[in-house]
Amino acid sequence: MRLGMFMMPVHPPDRTMWSAIEEDTEKSLLADQLGFDEVWLGEHFSASTEPYPSPFMFFANLVARTKHISFGTAVINLPNHHPAIVAAEAAQFDHMSKGRFMMGVGPGGLVSDFELFKNPDHNARNRMVIEAVDMIERIWSQDPPYDLKGEFWDISIKDGIVPNLGIGFMPKPYQQPRPPISISLASPSSSSAKTAAEKGWGMISANIIPAYSVASHWKVYSDACRAKGIAPRGDNWRVARNLMVAPSDAEARERVFSAQASNQYFYTYMREVLNRVGLLVILKPKPDMPDAEATVEAITEECVLYGSPSTLLDKLVAFRDKVGPFGTLLQTGLDWGGKNREWEHESMRLLAHEVMPKLKQHVQAQAAE
Repeated sequence: MRLGMFMMPVHPPDRTMWSAIEEDTEKSLLADQLGFDEVWLGEHFSASTEPYPSPFMFFANLVARTKHISFGTAVINLPNHHPAIVAAEAAQFDHMSKGRFMMGVGPGGLVSDFELFKNPDHNARNRMVIEAVDMIERIWSQDPPYDLKGEFWDISIKDGIVPNLGIGFMPKPYQQPRPPISISLASPSSSSAKTAAEKGWGMISANIIPAYSVASHWKVYSDACRAKGIAPRGDNWRVARNLMVAPSDAEARERVFSAQASNQYFYTYMREVLNRVGLLVILKPKPDMPDAEATVEAITEECVLYGSPSTLLDKLVAFRDKVGPFGTLLQTGLDWGGKNREWEHESMRLLAHEVMPKLKQHVQAQAAE
């Protein structure tokens, strides 16, 4: 059982980019100091609330300042990129980090990015992800000439090759045969879970979805594994959750539901975003509940795990028993406005030092049965 940090991130829209970068850098360094295993960062081109068009640039600033934490893109939205650029930049960062790189990929989730890159078709974006990863893996596995043809991209280096000068050779990653690849999942019974099983990729279940939806990802993945004759394992399954640990249950609840709590802003923002595009069902605690009942409070109560260290441990054990044997827990990093900086500092420390050691013991004992 590993512990990581996932930052979409979601900041207030009027925050300056530099201040968000400073804050999320501090958060990443704190995670490394506390013994977190991983930090993941989202990619968006057209939202001041989620202001990172290049996770690689953000992570490059952290490589020399951290000791052991690994860096994951959550995710590279592949329809927005040429596969050759992703292959080259990912290989470079893998070398810069000496293999502390995990490549998370996905079709994207921001409607303004779809418009920006002219990728409105959901099914086409999913096909683009599969084609792009296939091309990236082929680039990493061979020397020139390159002659890759697909539905969306053609990649070719055949004439401009000078072997003794290294010209025409695309970079290969530090990790061989490749860095680990994971795909993001948000919809109930997402078909991407089947893709992960078929391709040997990991899964990242989103922090914004209810428990039944997380459990559906494991079912789809498990069924696809068994169809291939493979025993399903949760080692490479990551589940992101909003977590709040405080000295007492009452304090934890206050830090989740008070008017100044970042969780309130986070789920208010997510509810409006998804409702505007007709995808409120992704957030609903029950898929058939009326929209009016899917309030910010109801969604927050379903999607946030909170409490004292002992209470949160019990909730995490029950949650994992309910959804499936995920191998990594990703705590969502929230905005640090007001008291939230102090609250999240304490929550991260309690999670890393008091909750996770006992959760790991539980998981190990359960595996040994």
